[in-house]
Amino acid sequence: MGAGDDWEGKAVRVGALHEIAGHSGESLATIAQAVLPSAAAYTFVMSRQLIRLLGLVLIVVASSGCAAGVPSVAEPAAPVKLDVIFVATDLEIVNAMLTLASVTRDDVVYDLGCGDGRIVIAAAKEFGARGVGVDLDPQRIREAQANAVRAGVADRVAFRVQDVFDTDTQPATVVTLFLSPELNARLRPKLTSQLKPGTRIVSHRYGIGDWVPERTETLSVRGTRNHIFLWRVP
Repeated sequence: MGAGDDWEGKAVRVGALHEIAGHSGESLATIAQAVLPSAAAYTFVMSRQLIRLLGLVLIVVASSGCAAGVPSVAEPAAPVKLDVIFVATDLEIVNAMLTLASVTRDDVVYDLGCGDGRIVIAAAKEFGARGVGVDLDPQRIREAQANAVRAGVADRVAFRVQDVFDTDTQPATVVTLFLSPELNARLRPKLTSQLKPGTRIVSHRYGIGDWVPERTETLSVRGTRNHIFLWRVP
């Protein structure tokens, strides 16, 4: 008997077993044990049990999903809603802002909306001050921290993912801003109530509502006139 005849014979026997079971009402396992030789009956019964077991395993895996170790695709994080877009302040303007505020090694400079951290880093590296930068954008804070390490001032500065309106500015002796006219005006009550008398506030480009600055400087950088304003908390 060839291989094809052997499989054909098995198929006929299995079909016959189904037919007998259908007429008799007995289970296939019972019919197999009665009709087939003992070894064949054992193989038949074990094969059906194995098929049932595999079916149960597949059901459990399908229903458990991630719990069974199937990795899920994480949804992308929602983009951070920013009040202003990041525009890097030219380093010449950064230096002019810190010079106008007369920053020294005794100062603590807070930059509200710090971006890549360049103002706080310059305050530490060029003027010897300590500093804190806050920004809503986690990517900018990561850049600022990396820039501080490269500049060798990571031990003198700190950066936080934080809303400027939630920031405790009381430790500051100098506050720097490059935000917008609206945000500057909204910040005025917070700054004047939290900051100690004599604290200097420096803003690039924008004033603070109707608060008249103590000094104003104008410098031309890359063909653009830039205004820098200084206030002192009364």
